[in-house]
Amino acid sequence: MSEEKKVVKKAVEKAEKVADPVAATIDPASQQMIRRAQELKIDTCFDRAVKMKPCNIGATGICCKNCGMGPCRLTLPKDYDEATDIQTRKGICGASANTVAARNFIRMIAGGAAAHSDHGRCVAEVFLSAARKETDAYQIKDTRKLLEIAPALDVATTVEVDGKQVDRDIDEIALEVGEKAIEEWGKPHGELLYAKRAPKARYELWKKLGVVPRNIDREIVEIMHRTHIGVDQDYKNLMKQGTRAAIADGWGGSMLATDLQDVLFGTPYPLTSEANLGVLREDHVNLVIHGHEPILSEMIVVVAQRPEIVEYAKSKGAKGIQLSGICCTANEILQRHGVPLCGTFLQQELAIITGAVDAMVVDIQCIFQNVANVANCFHTKLITTHPIARMEQDNVVHIEFDEHHALEDAEKIVRLAIDNFQNRRSEVMIPKQKSPIVAGFGVESVEYHLGGTFRGSYYTLNDNIINGRIRGIGGVVGCNNARTRHNEGHIQVVKELIKNDVIVLTTGCNAIACAMEGLLTPESAKVYCGPGLAEVCETVGIPPVLHVGSCVDNSRILLAATEVVKAGGLGNDISDVPVAGSAPEWMSEKAISIGHYFVVSGVYTVFGVNLPVTGAPKFQRYLFEEFEKMYGGMWDLEVDPIAHAQKMIAHIDKKRKALGIDKARERVLMDMADRQRLEA
Repeated sequence: MSEEKKVVKKAVEKAEKVADPVAATIDPASQQMIRRAQELKIDTCFDRAVKMKPCNIGATGICCKNCGMGPCRLTLPKDYDEATDIQTRKGICGASANTVAARNFIRMIAGGAAAHSDHGRCVAEVFLSAARKETDAYQIKDTRKLLEIAPALDVATTVEVDGKQVDRDIDEIALEVGEKAIEEWGKPHGELLYAKRAPKARYELWKKLGVVPRNIDREIVEIMHRTHIGVDQDYKNLMKQGTRAAIADGWGGSMLATDLQDVLFGTPYPLTSEANLGVLREDHVNLVIHGHEPILSEMIVVVAQRPEIVEYAKSKGAKGIQLSGICCTANEILQRHGVPLCGTFLQQELAIITGAVDAMVVDIQCIFQNVANVANCFHTKLITTHPIARMEQDNVVHIEFDEHHALEDAEKIVRLAIDNFQNRRSEVMIPKQKSPIVAGFGVESVEYHLGGTFRGSYYTLNDNIINGRIRGIGGVVGCNNARTRHNEGHIQVVKELIKNDVIVLTTGCNAIACAMEGLLTPESAKVYCGPGLAEVCETVGIPPVLHVGSCVDNSRILLAATEVVKAGGLGNDISDVPVAGSAPEWMSEKAISIGHYFVVSGVYTVFGVNLPVTGAPKFQRYLFEEFEKMYGGMWDLEVDPIAHAQKMIAHIDKKRKALGIDKARERVLMDMADRQRLEA
């Protein structure tokens, strides 16, 4: 065979290679849609993952492309010798593998912190616009939450009049909160105000180590400067700046985004809904909202419920309007309105392949460019809405969203979806799978459910951890990754944790995966939990897996951990608490920033799939071992989901032992005299 024919044959084989649906995902609905896509000759991320292999050198973190002399690929030799590594593995400029890996790692932190914090900035700008009464679409809905966060921004809630403290006007407080919040992104002096929301011991540790952020933007910009060729060449010093930026994200931009969204749109409380592709309805206009910012989606929910808009949909032959969500916009509109979850990050193409989606409206982050190509195979209108997130394909409609005309823009989008209902040109195939869920938990609702109206406190949670019914807390979060079986890592990790009496707090696509699996209902506790956690869930009436929001809402987990510390009995800092973090199927730079701000907040954090540090063993050991000595938290990597969960459980047990609660307390029957002595 000639060389030319060999090349053609190889190209044909590559083009025909497709994913095995069962090997690609554990979800039957997704398997059905992957098969349909392949029958229609439509490629999806699952097929592309089979055809395109990752770069082995880049995956280990030791490929540097930060200047025009590279890329420099510092492969890890089989006869690796740490003693001579810095002399033998060098880029053209002489950068060592440790320097290259650290630069790449903190650039990922910068990218993730920028994404989350820019989301927060956008929310703060809308918040300030609402506080100034520049828009009728947005108002301050949760004044209680406003009054709670105001002191953290150095905003007084009372004022002295005639020697007495009287309440300030809510509008004045809102305006000052908005102004102070905006300043956190770029103030020239001082430090991040929200850093002091961490336990006192944690804040003092950050001060001692010199990692308290100055402002949000500065820490991100400084990473980009330090990682330029010829600047910072000490992996420990590079990670110090990465730590500042991660704290600026978790305890700054992300936390501000969550707080201001709660004040604007209402603090979530538990509600019921459904999850998976089966929430789509053939006889309804299906409008899928995808992305991460709730600024627009809140308005779409409002408009879609208007009687005249519902009647307009009926005039086009539909029975109504079915809203559903993908990714973290899904979690945002779920936790406040009960809008059902259509799917995770990896299901965005599959939703369109049902043939039932009349419009998909997207904002920012985690949106495949290929959804435009898939939409072009069906009648689906794909609508981009954000000035920083457009697509090159001609079939994409761009309706730029402006908070000053929010309701008008939202109505234009909803009417476009309705008008498209009659244009369906393919057979509709909606999978039957969908699961009931309870979602919308947060710091406030956990406190209420565990303590009741008159005794709202984290003491009850702490008491059940101390007495051993609850072994500890697992924060399981993060994306899906097409390099691993969709949802398998998420579900196996979570099931292993709750089987061993670890209560799970979840966000992002892990939360959606758990919803699809039926783990977000109180009834699931009897089926999947150990006896201690099952007893608590049954008594309180909560699921063993608590949906606490979108990926930006990981700050809720940080604040919940802080409340555990404040309630007493489990140490003086987050690093003392029996808690561990996990991202089983991560793929985004945001996940690296999240992981790092959990680590430096004192949480042992395990990632699945891979971590781009394994090509620099000395740097990896710094993150995986030495960080715990400095921060009380550290990174770890475990690909196998069960071993992954068992590592978390082992860490939780280590913390229980350090607190002296590793053995169940002896139950003592008390008579009246004993009780009287206790009361005295």
